[in-house]
Amino acid sequence: MADAESQPQVAEVYRRLADAERAHADFWTEKIREAGSDPGEANPSRRARTLAWLAGRFGPGFVISSMKAGEAIGADDYATQPEVMGTGMAADERSHDRLLAAIAEAPGRGAQGEVLARLEGRHRATSGNALRAAVLGANDGLVSNLSLVMGVAGAALDSTAILITGLAGLLAGSGSMAMGEWLSVQSSRELYQRQIGIEAEELAEVPEEEAEELALIYEAKGLSKERAREVAEQLIADEEMALDTLAREELGINPEELGGSAWEAATTSFVLFALGAIVPVLPYFVLSELVAVGASLVLSAVALFVIGAGITLLTGRSVLFSGLRQVGIGLAAAVLTYGVGSVIGVTLVS
Repeated sequence: MADAESQPQVAEVYRRLADAERAHADFWTEKIREAGSDPGEANPSRRARTLAWLAGRFGPGFVISSMKAGEAIGADDYATQPEVMGTGMAADERSHDRLLAAIAEAPGRGAQGEVLARLEGRHRATSGNALRAAVLGANDGLVSNLSLVMGVAGAALDSTAILITGLAGLLAGSGSMAMGEWLSVQSSRELYQRQIGIEAEELAEVPEEEAEELALIYEAKGLSKERAREVAEQLIADEEMALDTLAREELGINPEELGGSAWEAATTSFVLFALGAIVPVLPYFVLSELVAVGASLVLSAVALFVIGAGITLLTGRSVLFSGLRQVGIGLAAAVLTYGVGSVIGVTLVS
């Protein structure tokens, strides 16, 4: 993450965190030796290597929330381990959690991979994460179209009809997702523009009040009252810089991005959903009847397992557990719709 970070001061923070984690690893290595075992060579896990590759490819902002979650879990684990009492290791983990949270929440952070991050509006149950949005976006397409295809197959329609239905579901779902993202991002841009416009009017009419607000913000960040006021007055003296700073600090808006491109968000949403939705349809291009149904289920189960494994990058859970859970949920939905389709098919025929 430090090597991929473009801001030197943030990269230095990452390096210090890495040094602390190395010290933790050395501590446990020594504990293992004291217990009479050979700790062996320390190698990064598959999850760590994957996150490192993603950070190098898309930037630290792409994985920072996953790293933050890992630090929070580490702090909880250390709280129950007697070996670390008095070492400060639990406090280190809590500190790392707070530092990563501060970096992630800073205006303009997470720009790397931001097109995917914009999709997080549909998956905002926890802290923002572009990887999370990508995984769940593909999962939406896979599960919804698998259920649609199995429902139609249960009605005993021929393979051509199922193929057409699956492709129609892919296009309809992808189009709906893309339109939703376009509207969401475009609406956000328009709202941000309006808020910045209001801020510009206030800056022109009552610059003293804006300077006071800015000084309070810097005081909250740790500057002394005198230093915060000095910085605020320097910024307010330059109208363009003042507006940019107020937008970032007071409104939490990056004026250069305004939430990103609505068209990029729509295109990315379309592609992610389509990638998942095409999986259950593929066998129907070359197979027919029950063979196609079985192949669709098997291929979808494999894809569901892969998605479940991808989710472990966010949760840190077992790959096997998460993958099988995802397969179970997806196939349960498919079986349900297949059953409903069978009942409807029998009813229509009779």
